[in-house]
Amino acid sequence: MTAGGRIVFGVRPVAELVRARPGDVSVVYVADGTRGAEIDDVVQAAKERRVSVEFRPRRMVADLVAAGAVHQGIVAIAGGYRYATVNDLLVAAKHAGEPPLIVLLDGITDPHNLGAIARSAEVLGAHGLVIPVRGSASVTPGAVKASAGATERVRIAEVLNLLKAIDGLRDAGVRVLGAGAGDGERLDQVDFAQPIALVIGAEGKGMREAVARRCDGLFHVPQRGEVSSLNASVAAGIALYEAARQRGWVSRSAGPSP
Repeated sequence: MTAGGRIVFGVRPVAELVRARPGDVSVVYVADGTRGAEIDDVVQAAKERRVSVEFRPRRMVADLVAAGAVHQGIVAIAGGYRYATVNDLLVAAKHAGEPPLIVLLDGITDPHNLGAIARSAEVLGAHGLVIPVRGSASVTPGAVKASAGATERVRIAEVLNLLKAIDGLRDAGVRVLGAGAGDGERLDQVDFAQPIALVIGAEGKGMREAVARRCDGLFHVPQRGEVSSLNASVAAGIALYEAARQRGWVSRSAGPSP
């Protein structure tokens, strides 16, 4: 990580960064000898947006990323991640003429889970994510890579106090439901036509008790097997798909499958 900035690596994440936030990108480094149509597309997109592209020795490119990270021969140096506010998410829903669909994360500390949830949120039309400043994964290079660059397109709000964020959403007319392990409404019985915020808790522990008490209720994903719970990112993806299905977004979508 550069001082005051960040590293984004991998073909898809760099492509999304260049297309969505070209003004944030200082330079794109491509490792010597890296070839392929996808790399060529990213380089072309960068040049069209006046983003500097430099070819450098593969060792130098590898040294920029975390040990063992799969950089695919391309790395971008960008400014610090620009977090949104909770109000930004509500405004985005209003501008889209849609009831808000927001995901709050409580205790999700694995950047890969954050990235996977961000990817589902972007693909399935959520208006954004809310994460607390403390006790949560942030938008690290690993999270960006796991999201396939979705962090550069979906709004992510960072808040000092998740309980106050829930209160603010409820005051704005948003129904807040927490993910429960078998408790609360069946997911397919939740009315996603109304403004909804879903709280996804940490692996194993679930939501904190104080957060669960602040919610309007709980929901659960019906299951057939014996394993006690789903991975947090999988549960979030299933819930967001049900929301998109009820709202008719899935049938209207013309985008490619991930």
